[in-house]
Amino acid sequence: MRVLFLFSLSLVLLSACSTKTPTVRPTAQQLKLESYATRYLGDNNRVVTRHTKAAKPQGGGYWKGEGVSGPASIVIDLGRQEARFYKGGELVGRSPISSGREGYRTPTGSFSIRQKNADHLSNLYGDYVDSAGNVVVKNIGIHEDRRPPGTSFQGAPMPYFMRITGGVGMHAGYLPGIPDSHGCIRMPMEMAEIFFANAPSGTPVQVTH
Repeated sequence: MRVLFLFSLSLVLLSACSTKTPTVRPTAQQLKLESYATRYLGDNNRVVTRHTKAAKPQGGGYWKGEGVSGPASIVIDLGRQEARFYKGGELVGRSPISSGREGYRTPTGSFSIRQKNADHLSNLYGDYVDSAGNVVVKNIGIHEDRRPPGTSFQGAPMPYFMRITGGVGMHAGYLPGIPDSHGCIRMPMEMAEIFFANAPSGTPVQVTH
């Protein structure tokens, strides 16, 4: 009986040891974050990230252009929602972007930086405010939204603005992960500041799809 008992106990222990640990599959959100980290934070160069008040990733990118010489150029890839910075033909920086949404598509083609203003305010989009500066109607377009009596227009901030054509330019702004602007090319604040500091007026900008 004792031998039978020990044999049965051995079978139970062997069965327990051979039980496979259940596979834990990553959630869709984890996969999205993993892809984001691989794409934008994949090397040991300068890494920057930023979060909005809603704690959503506003963007990230990298910069390794310090000490690199050569003329600057920028490529805006609308398909990848990405900006690439080159010095002397060498890729030295990347940044996610948010370009124009449906109905406000960012134009493609060959451009150059025509104007730079670190403290630019939009003259087309912003808010209607009262005499005390309180927002009465937010996120308006002056050609689409009638101004309520007693209010004035307050342009939306576009820090580190670099105009490339018409009213379209690169600047710091909110990145929801999809094309969302009125045609401009939004970038995370840190990357907009870096691009602004390293791209003089006249820098070629190629916008592709």
